[in-house]
Amino acid sequence: MTWLTDPFSVDFMLRALAAGATAAVLCAVVGTWVLVRGMAFLGEALAHGMLPGVAVATLTGVPAVLGAAVSAGVMVLGVQALRRRRGLSVDTAIGLLFVGMLALGVIIVSGSRSFATDVTAILFGDVLAVTTTDVVTLTVAAAVALVVTGLFHRSFTATAFDPRKARTLGLRPRLAEVVLVALVTLAVVASYRAVGTLLVVGLLLAPAATARAWTRGTAQTMVLGAVLGVAAVATGLLVSWHAGTAAGASIALVAIVAVAASHGLRRAVQLLVPNPRKEPCITSAPTLAGSSAPRPSASQPRSS
Repeated sequence: MTWLTDPFSVDFMLRALAAGATAAVLCAVVGTWVLVRGMAFLGEALAHGMLPGVAVATLTGVPAVLGAAVSAGVMVLGVQALRRRRGLSVDTAIGLLFVGMLALGVIIVSGSRSFATDVTAILFGDVLAVTTTDVVTLTVAAAVALVVTGLFHRSFTATAFDPRKARTLGLRPRLAEVVLVALVTLAVVASYRAVGTLLVVGLLLAPAATARAWTRGTAQTMVLGAVLGVAAVATGLLVSWHAGTAAGASIALVAIVAVAASHGLRRAVQLLVPNPRKEPCITSAPTLAGSSAPRPSASQPRSS
């Protein structure tokens, strides 16, 4: 068992585990809503769009997290501006800003000859180099995400299924959307140090996607996703230690493989252990607007 415990007897590996586990919890909470709302492309664009801000911050000696936050904020504001003033769809606006910000980041990086050693850490992360300050920052971000999710859980749920009904319930769908985008930005910015700007979306989506195959409801998905995310971080760090691979990439790959394995196992369980209870066929999912499952016709036998 020493191959499991020896790596984490080193200080920098313990910090890496603490930072990665905290990032996994943060990403599981936010990633669950990203899956429910279909916001994966936004998360990907924010992760890549941080590059120019991180590059400028690194070149000027400013904290990289601050540069990432400014860059992500520009992305979000730019998407909203293109949607409102140019009449573009959300995906088109995100795609345009995504490519533009990424191109700007590449230009900044390529224009600096002293930047070569930092590019790999920015793109792919350097969880082994995280500091105590990074761990504290992640912990604060995770705590904020948990509190905000608890406060807006009802609004997030109602807005995800039926925004019109949410308004009739006295909720504010527009505010819920803004807060959710802010949470995605927070998760991406705070977690990029662990897995990098290119791989952070894997930690944001994969544990939650794995958990959804076995859970019902967002709360269960968040909890199981957090557990699976922490397991992916620990496993990825062990693989990195023993195989000499990049830690961030190892974590992301383990998380992605877990998704495929989970859904394959789920399918096998369904085939081997069929559900003895046959549910009536429902042609459309119920919504908050009050639609319900179709009633059996008179010609259909009623279940006792």
